[in-house]
Amino acid sequence: MLDREPTPDRMTRGWWIVALQGVAAIVFGVLALMWPGITLLSLVILFAAYALVDGVLALVSGFRRGAAGKPDWWRIARGVVGIAAGVVAFVMPGITAYALLILIAAWAIVSGAIELVAAYQLRNVIRGEWLLVLDGVVAIIFGVVLIAFPSAGALAVVWLIGAFAIASGVILLALALRLRGRARRAGSSAAWQTSR
Repeated sequence: MLDREPTPDRMTRGWWIVALQGVAAIVFGVLALMWPGITLLSLVILFAAYALVDGVLALVSGFRRGAAGKPDWWRIARGVVGIAAGVVAFVMPGITAYALLILIAAWAIVSGAIELVAAYQLRNVIRGEWLLVLDGVVAIIFGVVLIAFPSAGALAVVWLIGAFAIASGVILLALALRLRGRARRAGSSAAWQTSR
């Protein structure tokens, strides 16, 4: 069951994990765009590495304890999905182009749906929840486009994957900056109350 009352303390203290996820997404996207003639095997390995890093960071963030002492199940679910997608890609490096597209699309759609659930749960906790909504919607649209146009040229698919990763990374970095600002304000407020 998902935690019904995520704490702002846990969200703000974990801002740097969200920032790392954003950086990982941008690096993945830039690498994909820099190698327009990338081989399928290289793309599989690149995606697997990105999905694993993203999944591990989400798991770390999910298991960090907040004031209530409960894990964030939506972050854990996102981490499990990312790690599973990365492991499948690493274990099956000879995967066909179509199977890779389906794997990436499924990962994006499930991750996007989890982000939407998280945004709904966090609507009363953080002010930047619309960034989670945006990231979730972008991921779902990306996944649907991959499924709808599986026969698009390899170059078009690589460009689409790279553009999605960069857009998602920028959104996550923006969310991380909002969370960091909230953490600083909360720290200043706590210091002021302690000094009284």
